[in-house]
Amino acid sequence: MSSAALYASAGALLFALGVWGLVAHAHLLRKVIAFNVAGSGTFLVMIGLAQRAASPDPVPQALVLTGIVVAVAATALALALVRRLYDQTGRCELDVGDDD
Repeated sequence: MSSAALYASAGALLFALGVWGLVAHAHLLRKVIAFNVAGSGTFLVMIGLAQRAASPDPVPQALVLTGIVVAVAATALALALVRRLYDQTGRCELDVGDDD
């Protein structure tokens, strides 16, 4: 197995684990962490696909670097919103709208 295929398969596994974490957990902090794991898996797949040829393709590498910066900013915003929700409600979970 080549290193590119190893990176791509590990990225797909991380992405699937992150999506499972988003669906399975109700706690918002765990959802933020699962979203970051899924994003890291996506970045790993992109890097693995960029390594297919003899020389690495610089475009996916640049996209991954940009994506990392955006992911850090989105994580900071999400954590600030979770903290604000906790300060206002005392809970880190969203209400499941019951239509009674």
